[in-house]
Amino acid sequence: MLPTKTTAPHVLDPEGGALHAEATYLRSRGAVVLVELPGGVRAWAPTEYAVLRGLLADARVSKDPDRHWPAWASGAYRDTWADAWVGGSTLATAYGADHRRLRGLIEPAFSRDRVEALRPRVEERVADLLDRLAATPGGRADLRPGYTHPLSLHVLCDLLGLSEERRDGLVRLAEARMDTAPTPVRAAAHGREVHKALAGLVAEKLARPGDDLTSALLAARDADGSRLTGTELTGTLLLVLGAGHDTTAHLIGNAVHALLGHPGQLARVLDGTVGWGEAVEETLRWAPPLANMPLRYAVEDIALPDGTVIPRGDAILATYAAAGRDPLRHGGGAARFDLTRADKEHLAFGHGVHRCLGAPLARLQASVALPALFARFPGLRLDAAAPLPRQVRSFVAHGFRNLPVVLG
Repeated sequence: MLPTKTTAPHVLDPEGGALHAEATYLRSRGAVVLVELPGGVRAWAPTEYAVLRGLLADARVSKDPDRHWPAWASGAYRDTWADAWVGGSTLATAYGADHRRLRGLIEPAFSRDRVEALRPRVEERVADLLDRLAATPGGRADLRPGYTHPLSLHVLCDLLGLSEERRDGLVRLAEARMDTAPTPVRAAAHGREVHKALAGLVAEKLARPGDDLTSALLAARDADGSRLTGTELTGTLLLVLGAGHDTTAHLIGNAVHALLGHPGQLARVLDGTVGWGEAVEETLRWAPPLANMPLRYAVEDIALPDGTVIPRGDAILATYAAAGRDPLRHGGGAARFDLTRADKEHLAFGHGVHRCLGAPLARLQASVALPALFARFPGLRLDAAAPLPRQVRSFVAHGFRNLPVVLG
């Protein structure tokens, strides 16, 4: 067996204060580097696009902590930030035949027709939010609470069939569940509240099914007639609501921030030199809404091309932000935001069997929200008189806590 690396792990900044600078530093240490996450969790962090892509598609890599992460199976890291990201019985954590079964049940509910049927609703939500922004006194606004987050929130709630009275509370709980630094007591309390709220949604849809994702998941059956268990259904709904809300909002916010910070690139998309789809894909490469996605696990020893061996049972961090700016893939200008680059390939939605089912919905929202925003406010610019945009405090999420603009 090839030797594993023996150097001390790099302790990742839990607040993600300099995600890309940290990724550049890790890249200088090798193609895959041992890191330490909050709470003492150790994981292998690929720094190169090709290495991460290979691991994401490798059948020897699992997302099931109960079966393939000995530390978790022994009881470690429960009731911490890790529980929200790796715990539960969902499509995101299933492996092998279990994953194929769940994917077969859930994937039809995310059909292209169902996503495209949401376009009029997305356009309606966008128009309403733009009207609200236009009425803002003084012509200044924060796009995070005023546009990006309410848009993704309402679209997801429309998808799930959430009634208006259930929306705010459920999303608040789902967002709290994604916190990477909660106390054990708070983490456990959030978990109980979320599952209670989702059980109420399921009961409502059992009594009154509708044309929505929750009802479709309740009705889904596989070839032998089996359905999602209650735990699987609740976990899937939480996954869609919690992960889909912030990631789409961050995608739109990151694109706005990148375009406003690169006026030459913005001019190209506004004059039609490049399309809005190009802006979305370059944002996903350059500033993916998930910088680092916990966690995967080596089912057996995995030897990598550089000679490193990831031992069986070790955790692996999906390093999307590092992969997106890898010079080995994107050349010396990998760190440059460039809508005209020919190769915008990225791993922001994952790769392989766990590729994100919600990718078409995220792209749909961004493709509607971005051109509508700049068409309504052609003089849109960052507000130099307001506090600077601040990144969210997370090594996982990659987006802004505030995005102050002058509407123009």
